[in-house]
Amino acid sequence: MNNTTSDINDQRYEPREVEAYWQKEWASDDLYRTNTEVNKENTFYALSMFPYPSGSLHMGHVRNYVITDVLARYKRMKGFNVLHPMGWDSFGLPAENAAIEREISPSTWTDKNISQMKDQLDRLGLSIDWSKEVTTCKEEYYKWTQYIFNQLHKNNLAYQKKATVNWDPIDQTVLANEQVDAEGKSWRSGAKVEKKELNQWFLRITSFAEDLNKDLIKLNDWPDRVRVMQKNWIGKSIGAEITFEIKNSDQKITAFTTRIDTVYGVSYLVLASNHPLIDQLISSNDIDKLNDFRQTQEKLSDLERNSDTRQKLGMYLGVDAINPANNKEIPIWIGDYVIMEYGTGAVMGVPAHDSRDYQFAKSYDLPIQYVIKPNIDEDESYLNAEFVDKGIMINSDKFNGIESDIAKTQILEFGSNSNWAKPKITYKLRDWLISRQRYWGCPIPIINCKKCGQVRVPDNDLPVVLPIDIKLTGKGKSPLTTKTEWINTCCPKCGTEAKRETDTMDTFMCSSWYFLRYINPDNCEKPFLKSEIDKWLPVKQYVGGIEHAILHLLYSRFLTKALKKCGLINIDEPFKKLLTQGMVQAVTFKNPNTNKYFSKDQIKDIDNPKDPLTGENIEIIYEKMSKSKYNGVDPSVVIDKYGADTARMFILFKAPPEKDLEWDDSDVEGQYRFIQRLWKFVINTFKLTNNNSRSNIEKEKSKDEEALRLINIAIKEITDDLDNLQFNTAISELMKVVNGLSLIVNYCSNETLNKVISILVKITSPFSPHIAEELWKTIGNTQSIHLQSWPEFDAGAIEQDTFKLMIQINGKVRGSINASKNLSKENLEDLAIKTEAAIKWMDGKEPKRIIVVPNKLVNIVI
Repeated sequence: MNNTTSDINDQRYEPREVEAYWQKEWASDDLYRTNTEVNKENTFYALSMFPYPSGSLHMGHVRNYVITDVLARYKRMKGFNVLHPMGWDSFGLPAENAAIEREISPSTWTDKNISQMKDQLDRLGLSIDWSKEVTTCKEEYYKWTQYIFNQLHKNNLAYQKKATVNWDPIDQTVLANEQVDAEGKSWRSGAKVEKKELNQWFLRITSFAEDLNKDLIKLNDWPDRVRVMQKNWIGKSIGAEITFEIKNSDQKITAFTTRIDTVYGVSYLVLASNHPLIDQLISSNDIDKLNDFRQTQEKLSDLERNSDTRQKLGMYLGVDAINPANNKEIPIWIGDYVIMEYGTGAVMGVPAHDSRDYQFAKSYDLPIQYVIKPNIDEDESYLNAEFVDKGIMINSDKFNGIESDIAKTQILEFGSNSNWAKPKITYKLRDWLISRQRYWGCPIPIINCKKCGQVRVPDNDLPVVLPIDIKLTGKGKSPLTTKTEWINTCCPKCGTEAKRETDTMDTFMCSSWYFLRYINPDNCEKPFLKSEIDKWLPVKQYVGGIEHAILHLLYSRFLTKALKKCGLINIDEPFKKLLTQGMVQAVTFKNPNTNKYFSKDQIKDIDNPKDPLTGENIEIIYEKMSKSKYNGVDPSVVIDKYGADTARMFILFKAPPEKDLEWDDSDVEGQYRFIQRLWKFVINTFKLTNNNSRSNIEKEKSKDEEALRLINIAIKEITDDLDNLQFNTAISELMKVVNGLSLIVNYCSNETLNKVISILVKITSPFSPHIAEELWKTIGNTQSIHLQSWPEFDAGAIEQDTFKLMIQINGKVRGSINASKNLSKENLEDLAIKTEAAIKWMDGKEPKRIIVVPNKLVNIVI
C-alpha cells in the first residue's frame, strides 16, 4: 500500500484492508512458486497433512497450517528452496453421505467445498504454492493411485481373498482393523461393527513388518509417543511355535508362544471358532452347539475378544491333544478370545501364568498347574492367582530349579531336538484391507474374466473412471454394482466379455502417497520422477494430528517402502521430522448427569451455571472444539474482527505446538494489542529517523549499543526457537524486544534505528506476514519482505563491557554498582569498599577479609 510518512504517522493499523491488499499482491506476483532448479542439499519440504474438504476451516486446521507456514517462511529467508504445497483428501464416505442427503453428486459437493476452503486458507496469509495443488478425487490424480495399485499387484503385494471382515451397518462398507475403536465401533459412523465374510482386496503390509518395526529407530525426530504406538500396533513377538499331536488322529495343532518356559503348565488348548481343524474334529452330535457358539462370538469385535475384563466363553471340542513336553493328555477347547488371523489361530492354555487363560480355566474348572514360582521360597501367595513374572522353574522335569529366563533357551533347544518346537517371530500387524463397498472412492483397476481370472487394467488404459450419472441412496450394495454398462467390459488379455471390479479403494490409499505427487503434479507420463523425489524427499517437516499415528502414518511408511521395492523411488521413509500438534480446546457447558451440552448463550448465570431444562449444576471444562459441543470458533469471524496476523500470533503464542491449546478471547485481544503496538513502534521510530529537529538531541553511544544488543539477542533467541519449533517463546521474545527498544529509541542514532527496525520487521515476518510486508514497504523498501534474507546474529553486539557488581557484607547483598569487566581484583576491592552500601553497612569497621568473585560479586567480611 502506498502511504507517505506524513499520512501514516497517526494511523491505526487496519488489518482487513492491509491483509486483503497483500494477499492479492502475493498471488499476482506468484511469490511462493517453488524453484524447481534445485539440489538436494538446499531444499526444504514443509508439509501439513492435507484436509478433507468439508467446506469450512476449524481452528485445528488453522493451527496445523500456520505452524507449517511459519517454518516455510523462515526457511525461505534462511536461503532454502522451499516446497510448501496444499491439496485435498477428497474421496470418502463424508462426501458421499453429504451428497445423498442433499441429492447432488459428490463431485459437485466436493468442488464447492474446495473453493470455499481455498479462499479461507488464502485469508490466513499462507505461503502456499498453489501450482502444486492435488485433489485425490480428480482423474488426473487417481489415475496414478490405480497405477500404483497395478505396480503392487505385479509385485505380489496386492491380492484378493475371502475374509471375515469388519462390517459397518450404517455406512454399508468394510472397515480395516485400525478403523474400529476400543468399543468395537466404527471410527467414522459410530455403528457397532459386525462380522461378515466377503471377497476382499488386501495389500501385503505384513511383508514389511520387520522393516517397519526396525526402521522406527531411524525416526528420532518423531515424537516418542507415535513411535511407541506404531511399535505396539506392529506387535513383534519373538518366541516359539509348538506342535501338539491330536489323540487318535494324524492331525496336529501348532500354537505360538513367547513363554515356552511355561510349556509344562499347558493344561488345555484353545482354538479360534473358525480354525480349519474344528469341522474335521467335531462330533456330529455337537454341530448345532458349535453353530450356536459361532453365531454368538461373531458379534464380538477383535478388540472385545482381546479384552482382559470381559468374561471368556468357550466349548469343549470333545477331543484331546498331547502336551509334547510331558506327554500328558490335554483337552482341546474352542474359545471366543482366540482370533484365527492372529498367530496360528490356536493358543496353549497356561492358566497358572496367563491372566486370560486363568479366567477361562476358572470359568470352566480346568486344571491349573504352576511351573514357575517366585524366587522367595516361603512365598506361596502366588498359588491364589496367575503368576506372570519371572521366577524359578518347578514341576518341569529336568528344568526344575533353573531361572525361568534361562530355561526358555534350554526348553526351546530340547523341543527343537525332539521335533516339537522351533524358534518363531510373529507380528500382530495384519495385511491392509483396502476394499470398500461404496461409490465415492478410487476404482480398483481389476477386470474379472471367466477365462483369464483377475486381469489388471493395462496402465495405458488408466484411469478407470468413476461413472458420474449414478443414483446414490446409501442403502444396499455398492452403487457401482448397479451400473451394468460400466461393469460390463472386455478382458484385456483374451478380448472376451468380462466384468469390472466394483469395490473402491480405502481413501487412505490415496493419502498414503500424495506427498510424492506434489513434486510434479502436472506430469501426465508418470506419477512422479525418481530424480525429483531424490531432491525433495523425505519431507523435512511434517505436521499433523496424533490421531493419524497408526492409520495414515503407518500406511504412508509402508507404501513408501513398497514403492521402493517396486523400483519407483529410492527413499524408504517418507517423513524425516514429525510434529503432532495439540488440539485446540474451548470452554464447554455440560450437564454431567445427562451428558448434554449447552451453548454459552443458553446459560443465564456463568458464575453459577445451571441446566436451563432441569436446573442441575453445569460442568464447565475445556474440550476439543466441536459443533456438537457448541464451543467451536469460526476462524473467519476471528479474522474479520482482528485480522489473520492476530489469529496466527495467538495460535502460536498460547501454548507450545505439541500441547493442547485453550482458546481464550481475552488472549486474542492481547495479541491484537501487540500487533497495534508493533505497528506504532515501527512507524514512530521511522518517523524519528525522518525528523530533522533530532539533530539537536544528544545521542548516547551506550543507547546505540544497547539497541543493537537487544535486537541481536532477539535474532539469536528467535532463530533458536524456530529451529526447535518453540513458536510461543519466539513470540515472547518479539514482545520483549519491542518493549526494550521502546524505552531507548529517543536516544539512538538514525543509523542504528534504521538498522534495528529493519531487523525487527524481518524477524516478525514469518509469524505476521501481512503487517511485516506493510511495514517493510512503509520504511522505504521496494522488494517483498518475504524475499529477504534472515538477519545474521552478531555475537559481538551482545557482549557488554560492564556488568552489575553485587556488593555483599558478611554474605548478604547490600547493594550493586556497574563495573568494567577489565578491572583487576584489587581495583574491584577498592571500588566495592567505596560504595555507599559498603560505607553504610561497614559502619567504620575494618574488613577482616575481602572475597572477590570476578565479574560477579565482592563479599566484605567484617
